[in-house]
Amino acid sequence: MFQEVLSFVPQSLLFNLGVILIVATFFAYIARLFKQPLIPAYIIAGLVIGPIGLKLIQDIHLIQSISEIGIIFLLFIVGLEMDLKKLKSLGGVVVITSVLQVFLTFVAGYFVALLLGFDTMNSIYAGLIIAFSSTMIVLKLIIDKDELSTIHGRILLGILFIQDILVILALTLIIGSESLSFTSILFSLLKFLILLVIAFISNRYLINPTFKFAAKSSELLFLLSLAFCFLFALLAYALDFSIAIGAFFGGITLANLPYNLNIISKVSSLKDFFAIIFFVSLGLQIVSTNISSIITPFFILLALVILLKPLIVMILLSIFGYDKRNSFVTAVSLAQISEFGLILVLSVDNISPELFSVTILLGVISIALTSYIIEYELMTYNYIHRLLSLFEKLSTKKKFFGYEHKDHPELILFGADRVGGSFLRTFKHLKTKLFVVDYNPEIIDTLKHKKIPCLYGDISNIELLKRIDFTSAKFIVSTIPNIEDNKNLIFFIKELNSKPHIILTAKTSIEAIKLYNLGADYVLVPYVKSGEILSNLLGKYYNDNKGLQKIKHDHLKLLLEKK
Repeated sequence: MFQEVLSFVPQSLLFNLGVILIVATFFAYIARLFKQPLIPAYIIAGLVIGPIGLKLIQDIHLIQSISEIGIIFLLFIVGLEMDLKKLKSLGGVVVITSVLQVFLTFVAGYFVALLLGFDTMNSIYAGLIIAFSSTMIVLKLIIDKDELSTIHGRILLGILFIQDILVILALTLIIGSESLSFTSILFSLLKFLILLVIAFISNRYLINPTFKFAAKSSELLFLLSLAFCFLFALLAYALDFSIAIGAFFGGITLANLPYNLNIISKVSSLKDFFAIIFFVSLGLQIVSTNISSIITPFFILLALVILLKPLIVMILLSIFGYDKRNSFVTAVSLAQISEFGLILVLSVDNISPELFSVTILLGVISIALTSYIIEYELMTYNYIHRLLSLFEKLSTKKKFFGYEHKDHPELILFGADRVGGSFLRTFKHLKTKLFVVDYNPEIIDTLKHKKIPCLYGDISNIELLKRIDFTSAKFIVSTIPNIEDNKNLIFFIKELNSKPHIILTAKTSIEAIKLYNLGADYVLVPYVKSGEILSNLLGKYYNDNKGLQKIKHDHLKLLLEKK
């Protein structure tokens, strides 16, 4: 009966796109309700409406053709965001760590795939699939946690940047060659260099004057950007090369323009639309297969992704002298496969059905797991931190962030940015012995320069709290508005013999009441306090223009000092 109903289902482009968007929206909404990443939701949507699901979409080749546009826009924006000048500032540690991790993981994946019975080319694909991590997912999660400016955030940004360069080169060689003979590789590199030279010449002599004129019109700037994207895509096609790699070179050509952020913002919506179709199409192309034939390869390759890859990064960063906390959080954040691995399996013709299905499952599972891994990495770290001490023995030269001395602090401040900066100025004038803990290395560097005792670290790290001398502290101040961090701080201080005054910060009134009930002496709720100050201000200076101008001048002076 169901098959008869399906026979009347239209298979037009409009119908297919409509079904994809409706079902993808439904699963994305469910994923967001449960705070899950969206990419696995899109792939699951493809499974549901595809051949092994409801079979609502039968013209998969049409959808695959449309999804290629998503790949074009994805790589175009990657090129736009790739500032090659960053390579100079990344440092040798990040470059060496990234290259070695990719190489060692690739080698492990290659030989494991051979042992699992895959042929040489599919083993190469397997090694590449597990070697790279997802820039899109990792950056989204660490930005959501406001950890991009931390030590591990910067290391992750550097590693992912190097990986993006390596994966583009790998895709160039794999997709641009029918086989991996010396001649085909040399020919692919030659085409790569031709595109690179054309991009360089265009950037040097053509791009700036052309886009300077187009930038006067927002619409013309948008159209010209798309034209350059497809111009390079068609140029790559003419060279019998991947059109996606051509789009990447189109992005690199425009990367150094002063309008590149404007271009990215305008193209992003198109990229998001077609990328959704791309990820749904991955699920559409999974066909019925013998589960027993993929279950073993899946779990073994998953183990390499979530265990071996982080272990390699942990060892390398420890050898270079990074502490176990930063090494651990950096390592576990890379425990997933990249969206480029999904692009690879869709772009090559000789991939085995088993490896294709395994890769899709790896993408769904590892990307979904990443959100949990990053969310609960600190809890995991606190359980196994003693075991991780073994890694610190790999290097005798440690990287230390902070400036400490033996004077017993009277005030301990957690978080020296924004609200914390005001505390610093006040207690500096009062000649109070203070000690500062912050998670931003730039703030720590500034404090070191001013000879203010400080330590880099995370308030929720029990090991860090044990390093701090609380015995003489009269006040403990936390400007970090995270209720769990502040609750842990209260519990830790309660176990000490000393009883300092505890001043905390909360996001909401409900959280403030909970902290008061746990023993806080005062809880600052910024939006409540700011409303109180504003109402008092209006009441006091409603008819006093001179007085309002004076406090404006004083406030502006304070802001300039803080800047």
